Amino acid sequence: MLRLVLALLLTLSAPGLAAAQGAMTVVKAKDLVRASLVAEREALVPGGTVMLGLHMAMKPGWHVYWRNPGDSGLPPEMAWRLPEGFAVGAVQWPVPERIPVQTLMNFGYEGAVTLLVPLTVPENAKVGGTVRLAGTLSYLVCEEICIPGSAELSLDLPVASSAEPASGQAALFARARAALPEAAPGSHRTTRAGDRLVLHLDRPGLAGVSGAAFFPYAEGALDNAAPQDLAVDEAGLRLTLTPGDAKTAPEALAGVLAFTADGTRRAYALGPEPAPAPTAAAAVPAVPEAPPAPAGEETLTLWSAAGLALLGGLLLNLMPCVFPVLSIKVLSLVRQAGESATRVRLHGLAYTAGVLASFLGLAGLLIALKAGGAGIGWGFQLQSPVVVALLAYGLFAMGLSLSGVVHLGGGIAGLGDGLTRRAGYQGSFFTGVLATLVATPCTAPFMGAAVGFALTQSPLTALTVFASLGLGLALPFLMLTLFPQALRLLPRPGAWMDVLKGALAFPVYATVAWLVWVLAQQVGPDGLLAGLTGLVLVALAAWAWERARHAGRLGTGLSRAAALVALAASLGLVAILDGDRATARTALAQGEEAFTQARLDALRAEGRTVFVDMTAAWCITCQVNERTVLAREGVQAAFRAGQVAYLKADWTNQNPEITRLLERYGRSGVPLYLVYRGTSEAQVLPQLLTEGIVLAAIGQTDVAAAQ
Repeated sequence: MLRLVLALLLTLSAPGLAAAQGAMTVVKAKDLVRASLVAEREALVPGGTVMLGLHMAMKPGWHVYWRNPGDSGLPPEMAWRLPEGFAVGAVQWPVPERIPVQTLMNFGYEGAVTLLVPLTVPENAKVGGTVRLAGTLSYLVCEEICIPGSAELSLDLPVASSAEPASGQAALFARARAALPEAAPGSHRTTRAGDRLVLHLDRPGLAGVSGAAFFPYAEGALDNAAPQDLAVDEAGLRLTLTPGDAKTAPEALAGVLAFTADGTRRAYALGPEPAPAPTAAAAVPAVPEAPPAPAGEETLTLWSAAGLALLGGLLLNLMPCVFPVLSIKVLSLVRQAGESATRVRLHGLAYTAGVLASFLGLAGLLIALKAGGAGIGWGFQLQSPVVVALLAYGLFAMGLSLSGVVHLGGGIAGLGDGLTRRAGYQGSFFTGVLATLVATPCTAPFMGAAVGFALTQSPLTALTVFASLGLGLALPFLMLTLFPQALRLLPRPGAWMDVLKGALAFPVYATVAWLVWVLAQQVGPDGLLAGLTGLVLVALAAWAWERARHAGRLGTGLSRAAALVALAASLGLVAILDGDRATARTALAQGEEAFTQARLDALRAEGRTVFVDMTAAWCITCQVNERTVLAREGVQAAFRAGQVAYLKADWTNQNPEITRLLERYGRSGVPLYLVYRGTSEAQVLPQLLTEGIVLAAIGQTDVAAAQ
C-alpha cells in the first residue's frame, strides 16, 4: 500500500516537477543581456545636470520591456546608490515595439536600448574630487521563457568646473534621443465608437502612413492584443482601439503613438504622462536594493522560509475554508478507530501524499507560468471564474452527499463519496487534494513572506518551500493517525455520527455560497446566471443518479443517462463565464479609490499619506480584515482626520499593476497592506490587522483615543 501511495504522489506531482525542471534553464540572464552605465559628459559640474544612459544589449531573439510591459513582463528598474545631494530624474523611455507572445501582446525592446536618466549634481560638489555613481539594474529578459536578471553597475566621474562630451559616446546618446517620442505637433482627442475608442490626431498632410500602434502609459487601459485599426484622411489620422477597462474615460487615454510616414518612423507623446514615483536617491545617501522587510521579518534563507511555510500551513487548518473538510476526515477516523494501527497510519500517509502532491503540482505550474512571463501569484487559479465555478460545483456535490441526497457508487463517482463516507485510501488521498484546493483562497500568517520568497528563488528552492507549506497543512491529521491511541479520546461510533455528518454539510454549503459571491464579482449577469444554473444541473444529476439505485434495468439506464447529460450541461455552461468577465466590477465604498500606479505616484508626489489595500474577493483573510478592522468607524474617522488616501487594489481578476507591486514587496498574493507617507518607502503591515496596527501606521492613534 505504501507503494500505491508513493505512486499516486509521483503521478500527481510529476507535472509540477517537470514544469519546474523545464524552468531550470542553464541559460543565465547575464549571458543574454550586457548592461552598462554611461555618461554623456566626461565630468560632473557642480549645480549642473548630466545625462546618464542605462545601456542594455540583448542576445538576438530576446527582449526586455517598456515602462508598461503590456500583457506580461516587468520593466527594467534601477536601484541607485548615489552620494548625498545627488538626485536622478525620471527615466526617459524610447518608443517600444509590439512583441506578440502567443495570445498576448507585450511592449518592449529587442537588439539594444538605452534608457536616458538625468542626474542633478549638487552645488556643493567639490571640484577636483571623484564621484562614484552606482546601482543595481533589475530586469526581465524573455524569449519563449523569461529569466530575471540583475547587474551591478557603477561609473566613476571627476567633478570639474566644466565638462566636455564623453569620448565615443556621442553616437549612442544621439540614437537614444532620436528614439524618444516627440510632442504631438497637432491636436489630439479620444472619442467613443460603440464599445471601442477612437484616437484622433488632427494633422493634415499625413501621407503614406502605415504600421500605426498606440502604447498606453496605464496598464490595463487597452486590450493590448486586439487589432488597432488605422484610417487616414485629409484631417489627419484615426486609430480605433479596444479598451481593456469598460470604465476607461476617453480623456484618460494617454501614451505614445508610433507610425511610419513616407518611410520614416515617427512617434508622438499624447496626453500627460503619469507622475513618476519620487526616487529615494534624491533624499538619502544610498537606496536600499529592496524595500524593507515588515516588522518582525528578517532577510529570509531557505530554511527560515521553509519554517515560516510550515507554520503557515499549520495555521491554514484553522481557516474557514479548510476546517470543514478536515472535520469530515476526522469523522471518518472515528469509524476507523477499530481498525489496525497500520491501516490508520496508511490513511494519514495517503492524506499527506494528496496534500503534498497538490502543493507540488500547483507550485510547479506557478513556477512555469511565471518563468513564461505571466503576472500571477498565490491563489492565481481563483482569478478564473471557470475554476471558481467548478470548485463550487464539486463542493456542492459533496454537500449533497453529506446530506444523504445521493449515495455515490464505485468508479470515478466513488472518489467523491470516498471523501465523506468510504474508508478507502483513495478517499484519504483525495481529501488531501480537496483540502489543498479549498486552502488556496486563504493566506495564513507567515505564508506571505515565505511564498513570496519562494517565487523569487530557484525552482528547487520554491518546491522545497511549497512542500513545507503542504506538510504544515497535513501535519495535524498525520500526527493523529501516527498515534492511533489518540483516537480512543474520540467518542465511540454511533447514530450521532449521521447527525454530525448532516450538520457538516452546511459549512460546505456556506462555502459554496461564498464561491458564488466571488463569481458575482468576476462576471456579469449572464455569467452569474450560467453559474447558478450549473448548480441546479449538479443537483439534478445527483437526484437522477440516486433514483437509478432504486429503478429497474431500463429505469437505471435512463436515470444515469439523465444524470450524465445534466452534469455535462453544467460543465458546458462554464464556457459562458470567461466571455462575460468584461462587465464585472467591484463597487468601492465611500472614501476609497481604485488603485493605479499612476494615482499612487501622484498622491506620493503631493506628500499625502496613502493606505494601499491589496485584496481579492476570493481572499477570506482580506474580507475578514476589511469587515472587522478597515470598515470600523474608528479607522474610517482616522483616515478622514489624517486625510489619508485609501487605494483599493482589487486582485479578484488579473491586474498586472497589482502583481508588480506585490512582487516589489516580495509577495506573491494578497492580502498586502502598505502605508506610504509622502516620498518615504512604504511600511508593510501584518497580514492580520488590528485597529491599533492601522492607526499607528497612519499616525492617528490620538483619533482612536478621542473616539
